[in-house]
Formats: sequence, structure tokens, C-alpha cells
Amino acid sequence: QVQLVESGGGLVQAGGSLRLSCAASGRTFTSYTMGWFRQAPGKDRDFVAAVDRSGAGTNYADFVKGRFTISRDNVKNTSSLQMNSLKPDDTAVYYCAASRTSRAHSIDTWYEYWGQGTQVTVSS
Repeated sequence: QVQLVESGGGLVQAGGSLRLSCAASGRTFTSYTMGWFRQAPGKDRDFVAAVDRSGAGTNYADFVKGRFTISRDNVKNTSSLQMNSLKPDDTAVYYCAASRTSRAHSIDTWYEYWGQGTQVTVSS
């Protein structure tokens, strides 16, 4: 089993940056693809980015390409989401998730473990 704890959310002005981190418990971190999702009030949960077990393969939603970068550290058991050029539309609760699949996929139902979420608010 994997426990995930996100951190790094907060309030930032449009155009600014934030870095989210996800700390994973357990000894099998490298068995999991790591993903980030977000959910704005009144909206469905959206895929943001994923990184495969090795860290070599990544996948991004079109609306964050060129602005967000996902990474992982398999020694520290962490995944990070660097968010640049933030827009008010990026305001949401951001969730870290872990999937036993090998590919950096975007299917939320294939992620077995989820963190509690961290709020990101971008002011205009």
C-alpha cells in the first residue's frame, strides 16, 4: 500500500510559479507510475501530468504543455510538479496519485492511491 501526501500549494499571482511535491510512503515507490490531477469547484477531475516508473516517460494534458513539468526522485520517493506561467484557470485542488501500470497514462480510474490534495489559487 502507498500513502501520498502533497505539499506546496498556495496563492500566487497570474504569471507566477509554484512547485508541488508528493511524498510517498513504502518501499515500492518504483513500482508505480505517478500522476497529478486537479479538480476545480463544480467541475470534473482532470488529468494534468504523469511520469512513468523510471522517470523517463512523461505525459501532459494539452492545457499545461510547455508550462508544467512533472518529475520524480526514486531515491527520495517523491514526485514533483513544477508549474510556471500560472493562469487563473489553473485554480483547483491538485491531487497526487499512484498507479501500478508501467506507462504514464491519464486514466484516473487506473490510479489506485490518492493523496488528500493541495489547494492552488491563482489570482488575476
